[in-house]
Amino acid sequence: MAQELKIWMNGRLVSPADAVLPVNSAAVFYATNVFEGLRAYWNEADGEVYCFRLGEHFARLRESMKMMRFTVPYTDMDLYEAVRDVLRGNEIHEDVHMHLVAYVAAPGLDSTSPTGLYINPRRRARITEGSGLKCCITSWQRTSDNAIPIRLKCGANYQNGRLATLQAKADGYDAPIFLNQQGTVAEGSGATFFMVRRGQLITPPITSDILESITRTTLIDAVAPALGMEVVERDIARTELYVADEAFFCGSGYEITPILSVDRFPLGDGGVGPITQRLLTAYMNVVRGTDRRFPEWRMPVYKPVTV
Repeated sequence: MAQELKIWMNGRLVSPADAVLPVNSAAVFYATNVFEGLRAYWNEADGEVYCFRLGEHFARLRESMKMMRFTVPYTDMDLYEAVRDVLRGNEIHEDVHMHLVAYVAAPGLDSTSPTGLYINPRRRARITEGSGLKCCITSWQRTSDNAIPIRLKCGANYQNGRLATLQAKADGYDAPIFLNQQGTVAEGSGATFFMVRRGQLITPPITSDILESITRTTLIDAVAPALGMEVVERDIARTELYVADEAFFCGSGYEITPILSVDRFPLGDGGVGPITQRLLTAYMNVVRGTDRRFPEWRMPVYKPVTV
């Protein structure tokens, strides 16, 4: 049995049993928290663990904290060192997924007490290995920017995704795809969406009530152009999914996860499409550091580094 990983909580490494919050805290009672999902990848040849695009994750965390009017007691340098501390303290030499969570420990919806912070590392296998997901269009609508904005990465937002995921699984699917209030495709539960249609790689724009995904940006700005692909950002109609050639989810947690069918309409030949596979391979080479480009995106854990 794998040893439990220690959690970094407000400056100390503690066991999971000791990483606790008061039951009456705003974080527990009202889900008053914001978070980031971080990935770190083991590179065997380098003998190193690389954390991917921490600076961009910290920037998005600060945007979420700003919208939630959190008091921010940590600098970016504090956050870099906290991530390194939790990985070194657990002697990580494998791929891990971490949640970096800022929360309000005091009670009440209007609390302005200082924000606590913890980093929870977890061993997490890829969502699908050599396969893909059977998805459905959920009847639950994606929450809108004027309700609970999805660009705000907070725990409360994920209840929308939980409801849709429970419905999808009850109906015999693996995962849901959301439409927004305009009736066009938004994203998945915790992942942004891409499709391939008539040779074009297409994704909804950030005005479609989606998270401003760092993985999505990585694909658009770097990975796809390096493969000679252009990404088109535009609204996607529901029925376009039924006649798409390929589709996939992407995100720090999902990485690149192929979609095999939507509402039981197979995409392409019903397997992992060639464009999806090329993007997946290229993306994993970048994050792991076997592709040496974009070194500024990979922070080593064990080597001395100046951030």
